[in-house]
Amino acid sequence: YRDMAHHGGIFCRGFVQDWSKAQVYTVQNGRGTRGFKSRMNGDWVSGPETLSEELLGQNRRDFYEDCISRKLDTDPYWQSRMPDWSKVKTPLLSSANWGGQGLHPRGNFEGFVRSASEQKWLECHGIEHWTHFYTNYGLQLQKKFFGHFLKGEDTGWSKQPKVLLQVRHPGEKFVERREGEWPLARTKWTKFYLHPGDMTISSAPQKTASSVTYAGLGDGVTFLTEPLEHEIEVTGPIAAKLWVSSATEDADLFLVVRAFTPDLKEVTFQGALDSHTPIAQGWLRCSHRKLDPKLTLPYRPYHTHDAQQKLTRGQVYEVDVEVWPTCIVLPKGYRLALSVRGTDYVFPGEPGAGLETLGKVWTGVGPFTHNDPRDRPPAIFGGDVTLHAGPDRAAHVLLPVIPKK
Repeated sequence: YRDMAHHGGIFCRGFVQDWSKAQVYTVQNGRGTRGFKSRMNGDWVSGPETLSEELLGQNRRDFYEDCISRKLDTDPYWQSRMPDWSKVKTPLLSSANWGGQGLHPRGNFEGFVRSASEQKWLECHGIEHWTHFYTNYGLQLQKKFFGHFLKGEDTGWSKQPKVLLQVRHPGEKFVERREGEWPLARTKWTKFYLHPGDMTISSAPQKTASSVTYAGLGDGVTFLTEPLEHEIEVTGPIAAKLWVSSATEDADLFLVVRAFTPDLKEVTFQGALDSHTPIAQGWLRCSHRKLDPKLTLPYRPYHTHDAQQKLTRGQVYEVDVEVWPTCIVLPKGYRLALSVRGTDYVFPGEPGAGLETLGKVWTGVGPFTHNDPRDRPPAIFGGDVTLHAGPDRAAHVLLPVIPKK
């Protein structure tokens, strides 16, 4: 639910639609001679029988309809697909991609932290989704893990750090570092406060009340730091606390953590799929703001998604937004930014190229778009949204700043 189909309660149209058509329907049993041939034995991958498109359609679930029509986490459809972390006790190696926003990394981190396994390891890397799985770095890591546990070989795994990070820098530079836990124990959790009056974000709390309004289905607003006075590393989960009012009964929040060079050119990264992926993203449908008090942590809000609590027009609500874990080291003079939008992030430069299998041109979020009018009707989500801040509404984003060892 929350990791793929309904980010923060908002339906992810792009992935649900494109993935099923490209990766499932193309290999459905019954495609026969209209499918693919195995390079191993020459057999038809989708079986020897060739069925009509009509019969193929009758033989499969409508994945898109299954996902969009089940709007709450408590639906049996989603509950039957969720793990019970207390029962996960086998040794595990969880490999996360910093740029995988929208699909895998949330589960990578949650699984590592919450599973009952006594023998568990976390590895975090960058660039494309598939690269490290099939090149020497990833193959050697997997062989060490499986050789140790499945073959009883002395692979050196007993000396493997619990957490292995490829620490990300601008320009697709990565520096390997060993750690002992996640989140990192030495994290300096730092609040950066939003100042709507001058659209800045800083470590100084608000002294006066101010607000800013944007269109509920529009590009939103961006809060920018002053040039950094020294290099900063941000590694870990991120949380935002906002005070929001809407001209309608609901509002969708798209949060984007961004980086800019000293001359205000945006820095993006090769993500798991999209070649112009920002530092981090988070989402929340305000009617899904209810928190689970047992699972919520200061740095990782956990929403129940078990009820829709509509907004009263014009009333101000306190909301917490989960922003997925990330890693970036920014040099002195760079700037951090937080965008609060009413729609998916769009890289302002040249669009990235999509994978041929999905047949799309991507513009910053890959296939993870949220634009189905059935889920986001303009009458409900198109009204003005106002962000409020002040001494009694200390709107901020909580960043995991990592001191140097």
